[in-house]
Amino acid sequence: MAAIPNPSATAPVRRASAGGWRGAALGLGAFAVLAVAGWFSPRWLTFLVTMSAANGLVSLGIVCLMRGGVVPFGQGMLFAAGGYTAALAYNKLGFTDALGLALAGGVAAVLIAAPFAPLLSRYRGIFFAMLTLALSMVTYGLLMKLDALGGSDGFNMGRPTLLGQKLPDARTGYILYLVTIGIATAMALLARVYFDSTRGLVTLAVRENELRVEYLGGSVRQAMTINFILAAFSGGLGGALAVMSLGHVEPNFSFWTTSGEFVFVAILAGWQSVAAVFLASTVLEVVRSFSSAYFPNTWQLALGLFLLFVIRFLPKGLGSLWMKGNS
Repeated sequence: MAAIPNPSATAPVRRASAGGWRGAALGLGAFAVLAVAGWFSPRWLTFLVTMSAANGLVSLGIVCLMRGGVVPFGQGMLFAAGGYTAALAYNKLGFTDALGLALAGGVAAVLIAAPFAPLLSRYRGIFFAMLTLALSMVTYGLLMKLDALGGSDGFNMGRPTLLGQKLPDARTGYILYLVTIGIATAMALLARVYFDSTRGLVTLAVRENELRVEYLGGSVRQAMTINFILAAFSGGLGGALAVMSLGHVEPNFSFWTTSGEFVFVAILAGWQSVAAVFLASTVLEVVRSFSSAYFPNTWQLALGLFLLFVIRFLPKGLGSLWMKGNS
């Protein structure tokens, strides 16, 4: 006799599937709204959102690691790796496609991070943070000294193309805006799927109790290695997209203050929500832009006060405002 399916057993699967479709619909809806809004927005605003989305991708990688209980202070290295790769591919190889350059930046960051991933997966807490910071500062020192990479001044990058077509002068910023928010939307949806997957849930278990995960047959080091590589790809993507919009790359991409800003965004967002990462990145860019314009010598103070406010009243970040059910 055939077994009768238990409705209560399949309910969580149906809820997860429904949640996935709902998340995809919300993501695509947000992209459509931003695309329409960008068409009517001034150039300075589209540029601000473009940089927010690119930087948000880097912070998304930090959130991926934060879910496992570690915080990297060297994400600037991966940001710089993606940016320099895109600029070098454009200037030295003549490869100009925006999508290809973004992908090249992500792959290059993975190749640079992969040899260090097994080592870093063994460390936690301040040791993990300091090791990643050391790697980032070593990269900064190399970039400062290598004249072939522009030295301390860096070098410029020309205007990319898209699918073999030159970008029109009047709409270059808007097209790069669409490319950036499109890639950010795709990465956000993939991150949400990963966070809700078995591997993503194992990461949360690692943060709570590594020993229990090992007893249940999971590999803590493997989970942390995969998370570090995924964070590298996301960081490289962000770096390449940022350089394409800025038209310039320099060693400060790998400086410790740059990595600190990415950590600031990750703490502000919290680890519960993917959307909160990009919201927090936009908040940072807005506060930085307006504080620099009206309080040029005290904008860091404004950021610090804002972070203290969030830590005091929203210790789990902005994402906890709409994801209170998550532990």
